[in-house]
Amino acid sequence: MKLHLFFLGIACFFCGQLAVAQSSQPVRIGIDGLSHDHIHGLLRNYEKRQDIQIVGIAEKNKDLVQRLAKRYGFDIDIVYDDLATMIDKTHPQGVVAFNSIYEHLHTVEICAPKGVHVMVEKPLAVNSQHAQKIAQLAEENRVYVLTNYETTWYPTHYKAYDMAISHPQIGDINKVLIHDGHKGPREIGCSEEFLAWLTDPVLNGGGAVIDFGCYGANLMTWLMQNELPLTVTAVLQQIKPEVYPQVDDQATIILTYPHAQAIIQGSWNWPVDRKDIEIYGKTGYIKALNGSDLEYRLTRELPVQNKKVTEFPTEANEPFNYFSKIISGQFQVNPTDLSSLENNLIVVQILDAAKKSAKEGKTIKIKN
Repeated sequence: MKLHLFFLGIACFFCGQLAVAQSSQPVRIGIDGLSHDHIHGLLRNYEKRQDIQIVGIAEKNKDLVQRLAKRYGFDIDIVYDDLATMIDKTHPQGVVAFNSIYEHLHTVEICAPKGVHVMVEKPLAVNSQHAQKIAQLAEENRVYVLTNYETTWYPTHYKAYDMAISHPQIGDINKVLIHDGHKGPREIGCSEEFLAWLTDPVLNGGGAVIDFGCYGANLMTWLMQNELPLTVTAVLQQIKPEVYPQVDDQATIILTYPHAQAIIQGSWNWPVDRKDIEIYGKTGYIKALNGSDLEYRLTRELPVQNKKVTEFPTEANEPFNYFSKIISGQFQVNPTDLSSLENNLIVVQILDAAKKSAKEGKTIKIKN
């Protein structure tokens, strides 16, 4: 409750006090780390953006810096060996973290006391201890800490949410199936810098259970409006121990709620890439097959229908524009939003319980 009230307060503060930032001036953004391959989504065509300005980068791997600078054309003079120096020299308003999950806490430890907002790539943290420290720093320093997922920007997810939650058309939800993953990070050609920590049980917190289990935990927490599950049961496997000797590459997580359950399947062994969700209610179902294809059947008497969904419910339809609008006070983060700190504290709690369940071979009860 304390954290919830804090973010209601900070939202009002920014809406009232930072209206002046809603000008044509771009929001000053720093980058912490370049080893996460999702960095390409930010650096691609960054010079054409008018909403953000990349003012500094913290990355000590000189070879990586040179390769990306050559590819995307940023000035290596804005690159610093450490985050603290980068912030002191370039004064960003927000920092986006493209480092290991383990390093997210360090990013917030440096940024928060300086009043710099943070957006990390999913998930929020490697464990609940790190996550709680991040939350404490955010509260003490009145900064936002957001978590970015690719699936947050799928128009189909918002249409499915509207049909299942906001304006219910399928009856009370009783089962949700969520599938995420691909044939494996090495198999799809991820960079060696990315693989070095993505396949490390400490730096990433686990394998597929973290990399893709987090998507399902995030989406189910959203659908359940931040309600904690009663229990978490998980099975983790190494289908390819010769490729991923230190971490799981196949994960199934079962969450139970008083009147519903979710089955989350994250894998580095799917024959094809997939990020899809199936929501089943008392009378019908909705399937978001990807970001634009929706399938639904509202009742037993009605036929299956398919719909293309391309409209996003807000003006900001990608992570960095969203981050800039949050910082400038144009958007407000609600506690139940997909990127919110509240949602993502629960996500990490679910992932912790999943790892414990698999290790101990038993169902874990969540203490509310």
